[in-house]
Amino acid sequence: MSPILVFSVIAGYFVVLLGISHFTSKKADNTTFFTANRQSPWYLVAYGMVGASLSGVTFISVPGEVGNSGWTYLQFVMGNMVGYAVIALVLIPLFYKLRLVSIYEYLRDRFGHKSYLAGASFFLISQTIGASFRLFLAAVVLQIAFFDAFGIPFSVTVLVTILLIWLYTFRGGIKTIVWTDTLQTTFLLLAVVISIFVIMSHMDLGAEKVFSVVAESDLSNIFDWNWKSDRNFYKTFLAGVFITIAMNGLDQNVMQKNLTCKNKGEAQKNIFWFSITFFFSTLLFLALGVLLYKYAIDQQIPIPERTDDLYPLLALNHFGIFAGVVFLIGIVAAAFSSADSALTALTTSFCVDILDLEKKKGDQKKIRLGVHIGFTILMFLVIVIFNAINDTSVVSAVFKVAGFTYGPLLGLFAFGLITSRPVKDRFVPIVCVLSPIISFILDMNSTEWFYGYQFGFEILLVNAAITYFGLWMLYNKRPGFL
Repeated sequence: MSPILVFSVIAGYFVVLLGISHFTSKKADNTTFFTANRQSPWYLVAYGMVGASLSGVTFISVPGEVGNSGWTYLQFVMGNMVGYAVIALVLIPLFYKLRLVSIYEYLRDRFGHKSYLAGASFFLISQTIGASFRLFLAAVVLQIAFFDAFGIPFSVTVLVTILLIWLYTFRGGIKTIVWTDTLQTTFLLLAVVISIFVIMSHMDLGAEKVFSVVAESDLSNIFDWNWKSDRNFYKTFLAGVFITIAMNGLDQNVMQKNLTCKNKGEAQKNIFWFSITFFFSTLLFLALGVLLYKYAIDQQIPIPERTDDLYPLLALNHFGIFAGVVFLIGIVAAAFSSADSALTALTTSFCVDILDLEKKKGDQKKIRLGVHIGFTILMFLVIVIFNAINDTSVVSAVFKVAGFTYGPLLGLFAFGLITSRPVKDRFVPIVCVLSPIISFILDMNSTEWFYGYQFGFEILLVNAAITYFGLWMLYNKRPGFL
């Protein structure tokens, strides 16, 4: 695919996003940026969230990871479905009842100001890392498809990518994102469907034959019952439940979109319909992964050492121009739908939770803009650093990091919702810092200490349990003296 064609596709797509931004950001203020005035149609939010949840990680890493672990990722997604039900039935009613802008305001009301800052800070750390990992994938594809041809360094690619996102989000914020996500979801799913049809055409496979190829492949194995494996069904399923609660229900990025719905009932419908669509979309990506490996083997194309590179390699170099263009739009859409909302959520949380923007004197809109720029720069630096040290599949890296950084959040909210026990607020940040440190030590030594047992995604549960226990030990007999 020629660099000029790549540039034309990206430029055209970006012009469309700017157009949507222009129409959705008219008369926008801070309330519009943070909550979209709570007027978003639930079905629009549900459809758009598919693209944001799949993101560049799923788009590239999940098909590639099939070569390493088959369909065991589906065990995790099965747990996700239970997690989404908990979000819809427990968290959505709570957040709507309290009329929150930032969901971490709940921690202030339940525990105190120090707990509130600790929760918000862990979100800021978690989301900055996670969003940067996802955007990293898009930058890699753009580097291969366009920037390498002109000898442009990867850091410049990252800078251009993140600046494009900043330009169409800095005015309308979450209102713009709700609408751009629908476009991006469409392109993301279209890219996968077209890729499957291209493989079917090249390998002369009919619909029934494709189904049997996928079903009979050794790569389509779903369940792992080995208790020592980090992909064991029980711990992967449970991790799927609680990571969903933590990374969606306790994540300002995702919940900010849900809280733009008109009322609790519409937000719940949004969650249920989104979760069903998400499950079947994941099946589509896993099927694509099997077909990608079969295609590469049949065509005698060397499998890249990094599994994340397989789909981009085939789509951009072997599937033809049309499929390559659609893939390019798909990966850009996937990355943008994840990173744009993350940038907005980070800005919202920092302004509301850390700065308490409503109480600030002066031009509050200008302050918000400065925060938005600051997080744009921070994400750029994290991506560049990650590129220098990355040596594993991004899909594994994202959730591994999440196990450590979202654990304290899960522990805080669980303790607050399950108990009415008051705590010594000033010591809560110490517990939140020690929990991931202890979890990391356990993870690094689990094989030696626990007879060969390896932690997987369930390290999140260990982390949350340590936080919960630590909060229990902080019982405050005199709640007025925190």
